[in-house]
Amino acid sequence: MTLAFVPPETSSVSPAPLSDLVARDAREFGVYARTGGWAFGLMVARSVRPGGQGADETPKVSAKEFAELAGCSADRVMRYYKAWDRAADDGLVPQFEALAPGQEVELPDADVWLSYYVSRNSATSERGTAISEAAEAEGIRPTKALEVAENPTALRAAILADPSTARAARQALLDRVREDPELQAELARDVVRTDDLKKAVATESRSADRIGYVRQIAESGQIKTPAGQTVDAPVDLRQEAERHLSLIDELEDDEDTGEWATDAYDTMKSLVVEAVEADPELRVQERRTKFYNSLQRATKVFEELTFDDVQEFAEDDMVQQLEELQQAIASCIAELRGARAASPE
Repeated sequence: MTLAFVPPETSSVSPAPLSDLVARDAREFGVYARTGGWAFGLMVARSVRPGGQGADETPKVSAKEFAELAGCSADRVMRYYKAWDRAADDGLVPQFEALAPGQEVELPDADVWLSYYVSRNSATSERGTAISEAAEAEGIRPTKALEVAENPTALRAAILADPSTARAARQALLDRVREDPELQAELARDVVRTDDLKKAVATESRSADRIGYVRQIAESGQIKTPAGQTVDAPVDLRQEAERHLSLIDELEDDEDTGEWATDAYDTMKSLVVEAVEADPELRVQERRTKFYNSLQRATKVFEELTFDDVQEFAEDDMVQQLEELQQAIASCIAELRGARAASPE
């Protein structure tokens, strides 16, 4: 049995007539797609009378009346009004006085609208102006920054949920802290009141100090001995400091420098001690400096003893300790005198 293809019958039913409502929606959608907010700005500009013009001079209505007819706030109407006014001052669109209700004009491109329209009243405040200027400096639309500023809960949620947002917020906060002493103080208080943050800051501070120690050797070419002397670093020691420093500088911003800093610091400390011991003259100077440092500390401590009202608290063991100290001092003096007598002139 052979099956033959039979084409379907062509419907003789004509398409339904296009609804006028659908056509109107399509036209209005097309206007808005091409012009964006300019389409609504024109409605306001040709229907709301400008300031100083009385109701008997024009068929236009006040912004309040227009808002009531539109079912929105007068503030919203005025934002469109002011956007049109700014564009008119720039010669981009006709002035209000040149427009009549229902009049059509050539409108600018949709993208240009955002340069004139401010969606929030806060933009006109001192705070809003500062936010808008900062946004423009960063190359973003002021409306975006104003939206974030007016919804701190949303900002908090984004920071908590998204690491990249948190990093951006951290960098912005650091930039702000440099110029805001009050914020510096507030952050410092927050840190010291939070144990985990306090420990983290202490750890990072220790790492920074250790890196600073290595950097000082690499850049100045000098070392500080354990006794506190500042002397020129041997060439190989300085090169080792530069090597460690280059490794640290090559780390990514998000890498932990703590381990690298500790390794570099410990290595340099050991090399400094070895350099002191390897130089006979420097070794003697180091021991002499240590002795003088200890002697000065002991002298200072003894000088801080006071005997005011000593009769009220004097005890036998105090006298005993001072007598033992006297004997130790006498022994030290004898040792020094003997050493001086034995040393060649």
